[in-house]
Amino acid sequence: MITYRVLARLLGYPDDALVASVPQMRRLLHADNLLAPAAREGLEPLFAVLESRDLLDLQAAYVGLFDRVRTLSLHLFEHVHGESRDRGQAMIDLVKLYERHGLDVTAKELPDYLPLFLEFLSILPSAQARGLLAEATHIIAAVNGRLAKRDSAYAGVFAALLALVGADGGCPADTDEPDTESPEAIDRAWEEAAIVFGVGSTPDMQTRDQGCDRAATMLARMNAKPASGAHRS
Repeated sequence: MITYRVLARLLGYPDDALVASVPQMRRLLHADNLLAPAAREGLEPLFAVLESRDLLDLQAAYVGLFDRVRTLSLHLFEHVHGESRDRGQAMIDLVKLYERHGLDVTAKELPDYLPLFLEFLSILPSAQARGLLAEATHIIAAVNGRLAKRDSAYAGVFAALLALVGADGGCPADTDEPDTESPEAIDRAWEEAAIVFGVGSTPDMQTRDQGCDRAATMLARMNAKPASGAHRS
C-alpha cells in the first residue's frame, strides 16, 4: 500500500529527493485512494512547506522537532519504555516480527522508528495493517496534538495516520507536556505504559476506544502467521 510508504517518506529527514518527489507523492496518494480527500487535503500544508522553504531551514526545523523534543520522538518505544532495559527486548521482539513477515531490517534506524514501522505496514494486507496501526493510536494521537499546538505542518501526517484507523485527534490530556525540562519530570509526564508483545490473536480496533483511559498494549495482538508473500521492495 503506497499510502503508508508516502507517509513514511514524509516523516523522514528532508533532502533534495524528498522535495523533488512532492508532485509524485500527491499523485500516488490520489491514485491509491486509501486516504479520504479531507485527510489528503490535510497534508497540503506540509507539501507547501517542502516546496517553498529552503532545504537547510527544512532540515533545521525537522531536527528541532523530532530530534530535540522527546515528546515528539518518532521512535515508538521511546514513548513507552524510555531508556529502560525493557526497550531492548521490545526492539528484539519487533525485529523478529518484521522477519516473520518477510521484512529484512537492514536500515540504520532502530526498528521502532515510525517511518520504518509504516514501511512494514505497507507490505501487509490492508486490514492487518490498519489493525496494527491502531495499536499505536495512543502515541500517534498524542504526537499529533503536540504538533498541532506548535502549528507544525507535520501534524497533517499524524492526522492522516489517525484517519486510516478511523480515530480522531485523541484525548486532550494526551497533548499536555511538562513545564519543566527536567528529564525525570518529562519521563513521569509523558511515558506510556509498557508495550507488551504477544501472539495468537487477531488485531482489532478496540484499542483506540480505550486509549483515553489507559495506554494501549501496542502490538500485543499481532498476528503470528506471516503474511503470504510479504516482502520489502
